Amino acid sequence: MISIKSDREIELLRIAGKIVGDTHNYIKPYIKPGITTMELDQLAEAYIRKCGATPSFKGLYGFPNACCISVNEEVVHGIPSNRKLKEGDIVSIDIGACYKGYHGDSAWSYPVGKVSHENEELLKHTEEALFEGLSAIHDGARVGDIGYMVSKCANKYHLGVVKELVGHGVGSEVHEMPDVPNYGKQNTGPLLKKGMVIAVEPMLNSGTADIYELDDEWTIVTADLKPSAHFEHTVLVTEDGYEILTKRWENGKRRCNWIRRESCWNFTKC
Repeated sequence: MISIKSDREIELLRIAGKIVGDTHNYIKPYIKPGITTMELDQLAEAYIRKCGATPSFKGLYGFPNACCISVNEEVVHGIPSNRKLKEGDIVSIDIGACYKGYHGDSAWSYPVGKVSHENEELLKHTEEALFEGLSAIHDGARVGDIGYMVSKCANKYHLGVVKELVGHGVGSEVHEMPDVPNYGKQNTGPLLKKGMVIAVEPMLNSGTADIYELDDEWTIVTADLKPSAHFEHTVLVTEDGYEILTKRWENGKRRCNWIRRESCWNFTKC
């Protein structure tokens, strides 16, 4: 069942989303060669708890840690460990926080030191695909419109679109209906309505779109072992567009919400 959130629920989701965005901002300076993925996980968990929330993912379906941290060819669901990040790696960190029973969920892929031009382009274009997908959101649009825009952007740059893993609704559960695939046809799929909250999360590969699961029964990797990137925001559907609930800070300023209506780009206040 797809739920429309009440004003009270939206306020709690805003707080949960802010905690997630701020957690990304907090750990970003620590993402350097030599740090382990477990250390990043511990930093994130401590910050989430300091904010009065709990990690959404810890224990979810049996997942053992606070964050999913995936490196290079790992697409999603990487388990934090003593693995040290190296110069040139890319690392995707998926963070969830639960505040008074409501969740925020956002993933971001980061360069570790100086990365190759290919990886720079992968990060740049996967983030672009996220915002292209978000640009389709408004009251009366359909889920297929989001996937169409994501895949159109990915195809433009010859990136593989992971189809087995999708975005989702967010609320009192981390994963709610509807599913939000990163592919689709315009004017198809569930109707988007004002007050819905969804997570849009392109997972794009620099090579094949094919993936497989490792023996740990969590980590998903690319079939050709080429790098993958993952960008995700939790957003509220509004009458004219969307509100990003998991905004991050960059250069001392919170990243703006992007809203697209018809052919025009507008920016809301940060």
